[in-house]
Amino acid sequence: MVEGSCFCGAVAYRAESVGPAGHCHCRTCQKTHSAAFATTARAPRAGFAWTKGETVVAHIETTPGKRRHFCPRCGTHLMAEWVDQDAVILRVASLDTPLLTKPVVHIWTSHQAPFFEFDDGLPRLPEGVPKPAP
Repeated sequence: MVEGSCFCGAVAYRAESVGPAGHCHCRTCQKTHSAAFATTARAPRAGFAWTKGETVVAHIETTPGKRRHFCPRCGTHLMAEWVDQDAVILRVASLDTPLLTKPVVHIWTSHQAPFFEFDDGLPRLPEGVPKPAP
């Protein structure tokens, strides 16, 4: 289990398990996080719960069906979700529990910030993670 919270402490969450982490370089992550990329990890929706401030959490729908949840008091982005999927996307920097594994991939590198160079040996996918075949 991992726990996370916002900067000001108004909102907190827990997730029973977390999948592999990756660095997302999409333009939306850049804009919403004011950063070159956002490190994220998926967690099963059934094991995710707000533990503090659920009524405070705000969200923005940045793509039809995708909501990004954040604390409206301090601005910390906490998680995102595709409302029709069984997993949520945790913002790893909001975790209070150390993530025991390192990120395994860079995604949306076609949007990579021109001022940011990286050479960490991880796979680079120009778009998102490929969807599984039906």
